[in-house]
Amino acid sequence: MSAQYAWPELFPARHPVTEGSDHPAVSPLGDLYPPATEAEIRELEERLGVELPPSYRQFLLFANGWGSDDDCCLLRVEEVGWLRDVDPSIAGSWSAPKPENSWSVPDELYFVYGPEQDSIHYRGEYVPDALLIGYWDDGVALLNPHVSTAEGEWEAWYLAPWLPGARRYRSFWDLAMDELRIGVYRVR
Repeated sequence: MSAQYAWPELFPARHPVTEGSDHPAVSPLGDLYPPATEAEIRELEERLGVELPPSYRQFLLFANGWGSDDDCCLLRVEEVGWLRDVDPSIAGSWSAPKPENSWSVPDELYFVYGPEQDSIHYRGEYVPDALLIGYWDDGVALLNPHVSTAEGEWEAWYLAPWLPGARRYRSFWDLAMDELRIGVYRVR
């Protein structure tokens, strides 16, 4: 049994929306869309050939995407896909080794999260296999199936041209909490 994530507590202003309604509810960062159905999520998992991480799966059951701007959104289930398929140019540019870099980042540098993390310590070879789940601030939000926890959470990444690498999180939940924290300050 996976942990329960407090999505409803994070978006208390969300008004219940009936299934089938396309009218989004407003959150501090933009629109929340009506929940995806269990059948839609299973269809996505079948299309991808994997089981989604629990925090992301539970988010989709709460809201099938957020944000109404194409440049700042979490994608709906029908838009989610492997980065190499959905946006091959981004996959190629972020996964091509640079002469000055080695993609073989040692674990002691790679598995550092939070303020101590250096964004240059990411593994570019993982980029094409990452799941594209959203766009914001000229960057992309990804889930990395190569790094997962015993609970089934996948590492989450934020890649942007202005970052010298990837901002990495232990899970989608951690990425969302960071974006909500930053987003609330942006809205004020």
